[in-house]
Amino acid sequence: MTQAATILSQHPRIILFDGICNFCNSSVQLILKNDSKEHFTFASLQSEAGQILLNHFNLPDTEFDSIIYIEQHCVYEKSSAALRIARCMDWPWKLILIGMVIPRFLRDLLYSWVAKNRYRWFGQKDQCMIPSPAQRARFIG
Repeated sequence: MTQAATILSQHPRIILFDGICNFCNSSVQLILKNDSKEHFTFASLQSEAGQILLNHFNLPDTEFDSIIYIEQHCVYEKSSAALRIARCMDWPWKLILIGMVIPRFLRDLLYSWVAKNRYRWFGQKDQCMIPSPAQRARFIG
């Protein structure tokens, strides 16, 4: 079994995020607080696990302009990833699913605009976030 297959078999819902992006880190913290059923596990895109999964799915492994959500071996990016994640979160975050009525190309245009400006608007860290001891079990690697 490959490393990617092992990770995927142990973690059915994985969120890969830009570990140095303040906006992305805040989003992970929001998801952690509003995922009472602990559906998700996390890995930064820069981590070894993140790189293994990116390579497994033939995704870019140096340019990080999207959150990646992997569920049941299917990969979702940009607004589709965000909406799929919201589907599993607690109320009122499920209300974000209203965004499904907006055509994907429009949702992704807005997503890409925010992603392009996220470092300028929210800043970035010198290193990936370090989860608290209580959160560590929710992170891969």
